[in-house]
Amino acid sequence: MKIKNIKNWGLGLEYDQQHPLIISGPCSAETREQVLATCQAIQPYGIHILRAGIWKPRTRPNSFEGLGQKALPWLKEASQLTGLPTCVEVANQTHVEQALAAGIDILWLGARTTVNPFAVQEIADALQGVDIPVMVKNPINPDLELWIGAMERLSQAGIDKIAAIHRGFSVYNSPKYRNQPQWEIPIELRRRLPNLEIINDPSHIAGNRVLLYEVAQNALDLGFDGLMIESHIAPANAWSDAAQQVTPAGLQQLLNSLQKRQTSTDNPAYLEQLEQFRKQIDSLDTQTLQLLAERMAIVREIGLSKKENNVAVLQLERWMNVRKIQLDKAAEHQLSANFVEDLINTIHKEALHQQSHIMQQVEEKEVGN
Repeated sequence: MKIKNIKNWGLGLEYDQQHPLIISGPCSAETREQVLATCQAIQPYGIHILRAGIWKPRTRPNSFEGLGQKALPWLKEASQLTGLPTCVEVANQTHVEQALAAGIDILWLGARTTVNPFAVQEIADALQGVDIPVMVKNPINPDLELWIGAMERLSQAGIDKIAAIHRGFSVYNSPKYRNQPQWEIPIELRRRLPNLEIINDPSHIAGNRVLLYEVAQNALDLGFDGLMIESHIAPANAWSDAAQQVTPAGLQQLLNSLQKRQTSTDNPAYLEQLEQFRKQIDSLDTQTLQLLAERMAIVREIGLSKKENNVAVLQLERWMNVRKIQLDKAAEHQLSANFVEDLINTIHKEALHQQSHIMQQVEEKEVGN
């Protein structure tokens, strides 16, 4: 079956594009009272979709894994009281069937499901012939192809209302966030699929309500279409992920503090200034490429010299010294250490490739002679 034009994927909901699409509700549905109280309390704050965890895939056994099917009617009742559509996470065919039977409006695939093509295909098969929006969270590991592949499987099953959710990526011993945002991955997703709706999940990236604002605002500044934020009537008593959930009042404060930027402006002074800046950047980019080309030309000459003198390509002591010098200069040039490290590592990798290639060419020529 031919894959549909994924550039036009989206949830198909009508909302004010000047403001982000907001999905909110408790991490887990714990009791009927908790679900109804939370959803009714957040409804006045511009929420577009209600959420609640019904099935919770947990990292370790004996953790709260959700109440399952019995909690679905609570979320549906909250929908009837607020007039808002609902969404839940599904991880297998049974979840899909039970959610559809309960009248849930939108489904989403969690990170632990997206990472498994067999599980995604099972869900896609269960959705054959069903007209329902589906959101797909990024896989746990930073694999863009796996993320897109999950959406393609749904598209092949006939689902044409699809959105992506960026919830960050798991890394060992993350210093600040629960999951690293690695913004370059959803940015690349946006480049490849410019009309795909992408929703950010600051709750799972931050892992702490204190960090929600900076993650959410950063997402909006990068052009994300919406936010999924976990809220709870009493977060301190939550049965799961208490630290990252906010009270209804906290949610209101957070949403009021966020700003969705314009994609452009018709201010002539700004446009003229921007054009001048961009011309300068284009010129500097050209110069940078020229300098890199000249550097690599010298690198190839060094490679030839190493070949003539039977010297190894990698000179570890020299590389470590160059690396230290450049990293020490990062702050001096108002550049982050991480950026400079990535840059010099990339340049060094290409230099090793250039030297190895030129030495191999010489060897092949010698053998041919």
